[in-house]
Amino acid sequence: MRALRRYLDRIEPLFARGGRFAKYNALYEMVDTLLYTPSDVTRSAPHVRDAMDLKRLMIFVVIAVTPCLLVGMYNIGYQANAAMQTLGLSAAGGWRGVVLEGLGVGYDPVSVTASLIHGLLYWLPVYLVTLAAGGFWEVLFAGVRNHEINEGFLVTSMLFSLTLPPTVPLWQVAIGISFGVVIGKEVFGGTGKNFLNPALTGRAFLFFAYPSDMSGDAVWTAVDGFSGATPLAAASSGGMSALTQTDISWAEAFLGQMQGSMGETSTLACLLGAVFLIYTGVASWRIMAGVFLGMVATVLLFNQLGDQPMADVPWYWHLVLGGYAFGLVFMATDPVSAAMTDAGRWVFGLFIGFLVALIRVANPAFPEGMMLAILFANVFAPLIDYVVVRVHIRRRVRSNA
Repeated sequence: MRALRRYLDRIEPLFARGGRFAKYNALYEMVDTLLYTPSDVTRSAPHVRDAMDLKRLMIFVVIAVTPCLLVGMYNIGYQANAAMQTLGLSAAGGWRGVVLEGLGVGYDPVSVTASLIHGLLYWLPVYLVTLAAGGFWEVLFAGVRNHEINEGFLVTSMLFSLTLPPTVPLWQVAIGISFGVVIGKEVFGGTGKNFLNPALTGRAFLFFAYPSDMSGDAVWTAVDGFSGATPLAAASSGGMSALTQTDISWAEAFLGQMQGSMGETSTLACLLGAVFLIYTGVASWRIMAGVFLGMVATVLLFNQLGDQPMADVPWYWHLVLGGYAFGLVFMATDPVSAAMTDAGRWVFGLFIGFLVALIRVANPAFPEGMMLAILFANVFAPLIDYVVVRVHIRRRVRSNA
């Protein structure tokens, strides 16, 4: 990296005004900003807070979520192809069937290529609508406030699309991301000023506004007429015995080969993203550890004392069910809506872990729990930081008295 830094410094005059490659200056700035520092930085205290600029942070999150996207697209296509095979269907309907027939990839669930392309045809329209609708509001508010458009929406749009079922109507996608961007972020001042996660805010709005399209047994597999409960729904209704009857092993659930949202099923992919985010310093390991420990402790307590159907499900199954891993890595660690202090991050994470287990076990009407747990903790994050700071100040005052 140092050698590359020296090389970029050496060729910088070539891209400057009047240089031989001046017309490619924007490309040089993009590479330099991504790998090292922004072109304009403050040089003196107290303004210098971090070497990480917003562009690099957002790009790192996109890189981290890419494994979830790839596994998610494959799983969408695999579930659809397997369902078509079960129903005896030879071709998909609509424009997707025309595209797949034109490409000649077929519908074999064993084929990685066939499953990946089939899944891409479901995720891509959702993502394009998300970009168009959410980007409209981003541009509108940036123009009114005379602010620059930043890369924050790139992450929001990616995460929002991966939390949706593959059968979601596109007009609901537009409404959901509009609500998340406007109500969840822009009304509070835009990027860096929102206290709720915009992607989760939009997803929660869709869940409560259109529950039949966001939950149930018919929304998770992209084949008309096919219905199947997710492992989490089965566990919620019948406990561990019902979960066993789904014929989905823990390893399959860990890898993400089960019904669910478009990018939330693979715990392995989420953990790969977690390693990258922690290594680059983008996400807080304290929050991740707190969410995990809070969930494990609460589930162990319910295993001993609870009498609800899901009370006998062990913690390692909770880890791979629903959107728990995705929320732990990408949603709970949002640097804007999460707690800021180190001690506050532990409390924030433990609170989320406790809430998600409580909602899953004690509230059978809403088996997921992760989305509401994070949003509820977002509301209390400023209070948590306030208490931590006050306790720290009081301790310092007493020690210096």
